[in-house]
Amino acid sequence: MLQWEIDKSLTELTDVYGFAHAAHIYRQSVLAVHGLGKLASALRIDCAWRDRSALYLAADGESGKSVRDEFRTRKAAGLPGDLLEPIQLHDLFGIVRGAGILSSGAAECDPVRLAYGLLSAAVRQGAKLVHDEVVAYDTDARGARVLLASGIEIEGDALVLATGYVMPPFVKTDLSRQSASWAAVTPRGTPLGFWHGRALIWEDATPYLYARTTADDRILVGGEDETVDDAEERDRLAPAKAAVMHAKLQDLFGVSLPAFESVWSAAFSETVDGLPLIGPVPGSRRAFAAYGYGGNGITFSYLASRMIGELVAGRAQSWFESFALDRSAPSF
Repeated sequence: MLQWEIDKSLTELTDVYGFAHAAHIYRQSVLAVHGLGKLASALRIDCAWRDRSALYLAADGESGKSVRDEFRTRKAAGLPGDLLEPIQLHDLFGIVRGAGILSSGAAECDPVRLAYGLLSAAVRQGAKLVHDEVVAYDTDARGARVLLASGIEIEGDALVLATGYVMPPFVKTDLSRQSASWAAVTPRGTPLGFWHGRALIWEDATPYLYARTTADDRILVGGEDETVDDAEERDRLAPAKAAVMHAKLQDLFGVSLPAFESVWSAAFSETVDGLPLIGPVPGSRRAFAAYGYGGNGITFSYLASRMIGELVAGRAQSWFESFALDRSAPSF
């Protein structure tokens, strides 16, 4: 699910950072999804990319007031979207909720094929892929060096750390926390006639449900996040999490769905304000990091690639501070 909508709503970010600041961040996220789509198209990456709308739903049993407030804030920021009241929601999607926002500018794709396509393009342009473990880092004013377990040392002008949710010891932040998420998928060929426009769907709820369709006619659903960082515990919880997601999905659409074909889980990193950690590593010369993507990993990773490219070239912009690793921790 490639969304420009962030884990924290524009209304929540406005309350903490001010409207102008929050609106700029959201607009950068819109541009990131669009830019990634243009890049995948230009590189002719076969990743089942489909432009989609995204449906943001009021939580089950809620009046929809928070969604209406969010719609007004988005319109003031010039962001795309239409407010759907309960009758419209039911007529279009067969969904009974207090309100929803249907927005353009989102997309879906196969993330593994996208990643391999981007790596292949990088190799064609001169990048070298090395499969090894880094055992030591060294950065100073002259550049960066990493020592690999095989004994090889790699030198460069800059070091960029983008190692998922595990940070090296010298990258410290009070903003990030580890969580776990579960996902499941129905069999290929699941009937989808009830799913209007195959929109991406997610909720204004905690924990929230998110769902999309796939190119081979499956439903992929996820959520039920919680702070579990042990893999065995995640696996133990998987059947119960899958049962909850299946029941919620059937209840949402009012249809009977086939049993899930596969269920899986993974750890991920999120931040207290829903914004990623992108930029220079405090206290380390020529070292940059990209972490804490939360639920917008692919969107934020594209944004990070552009930001860090500018930072390495010495062309920092003032708004980059919104994602600084050492920014002050806000209170929500």
